[in-house]
Amino acid sequence: MQSEKIEKIGIRTAKADDAHAVCSLLCRSIAECCTEDHRNDPAILAAWLGNKTPENVAAWFACGANLSLVAEIDRAPAGVAIFTRAGKIVLFYVCPDRRFQGVGKRLLQEVERQAATIGLQSLQIPSTLTARRFYERSGYVTRCTTVSAYGAEAISMSKQLPPGAYPGAKPCRCGAA
Repeated sequence: MQSEKIEKIGIRTAKADDAHAVCSLLCRSIAECCTEDHRNDPAILAAWLGNKTPENVAAWFACGANLSLVAEIDRAPAGVAIFTRAGKIVLFYVCPDRRFQGVGKRLLQEVERQAATIGLQSLQIPSTLTARRFYERSGYVTRCTTVSAYGAEAISMSKQLPPGAYPGAKPCRCGAA
């Protein structure tokens, strides 16, 4: 496990060509980093990884309801995030080889910036046990615990985005008729 911080972390919109590399990143991250969550239970792990195919990843990237980002170091995917236009982070993973190098922090900052730019006032995430402390350090608060669709415990967390903190942010018109 490396702990040096990498300065050259690029963040960009995910594209269909990223699907294979991102799918591999997702599967590795879940299998290698989320053992506290899946407890090496083959049934939980199989259920969690079951929809992580290059075809599904490409479809998630193409979905207009999602905003999908890839963090890169030396042109290789180091992290991925997908959040909905309704403010739910539905996928957030960092490559096991890139943990503790600032990739997750930089990627989450960009998710929050883009969310505010489209007018969102808050973000929600069903966090793993593994990632809970990361989100807490980033200002997310626990709302409740639940069980994920694949049988692992999940922690529902949220964060209010500070108004005016992101240049170009549009006010939310969610309640406007």
